[in-house]
Amino acid sequence: MDSKAFDPAPAAQPGDRIAGTPLRRTARDALKIVIVGGFGVGKTTMVGSVSEIRPLSTEETMTRAGIGIDDPGRVETKRTTTVAFDFGRISLDEQRVLYLFGAPGQERFWFLWDQLFSGSLGAIVLVDTRRLEECFYSVDRLEAHAMPFVVAVNRFDGPRPTLDRVRDALSLDDGIPLVECDARARDSSKSVLITLVRHLTHLSETHLREPSAAQEVTP
Repeated sequence: MDSKAFDPAPAAQPGDRIAGTPLRRTARDALKIVIVGGFGVGKTTMVGSVSEIRPLSTEETMTRAGIGIDDPGRVETKRTTTVAFDFGRISLDEQRVLYLFGAPGQERFWFLWDQLFSGSLGAIVLVDTRRLEECFYSVDRLEAHAMPFVVAVNRFDGPRPTLDRVRDALSLDDGIPLVECDARARDSSKSVLITLVRHLTHLSETHLREPSAAQEVTP
């Protein structure tokens, strides 16, 4: 996937998009990326900022019934929560379409993650450094699935640790891209997607350059 594919004509503003925007008849190849992370890190926001259609969201209003189950922690202003997944779409060109899935962050919905991972090219781990420990599960699950991923630190108000400190705290391998972003901004979210695409391309090229096991065996 060429990263230039993320530079089509600017998407319509959220207020201009309609849920019924038709998919191009020439579309043949469907690509899938999943966005994971803890509760309230901005997954729904990121999907909405880059989707060319009004995103399908399964957000529900948080109620007293969730007390003791969903811990809003340091996101007291959050009033809704994703209970299944978020879905968005980007037409890369005449034939290729990228589907974005935002996974629910609450522990009680983690069972859905394996299904969302199925068929995915890779993933984005979205991080809130105020609650860094909440993304440990995301990294562990992706590594268990051997799925390529990048880590994006969402910008929130207040002091933020350096990316080097975040890498150390998450014990990320140097080969895993780590970037900052503003999930509310289309260009910033698009940049994260491009980073993931470049990472996938690099891994693919590296794999092709590696000699096969058969070639390594000396007769």
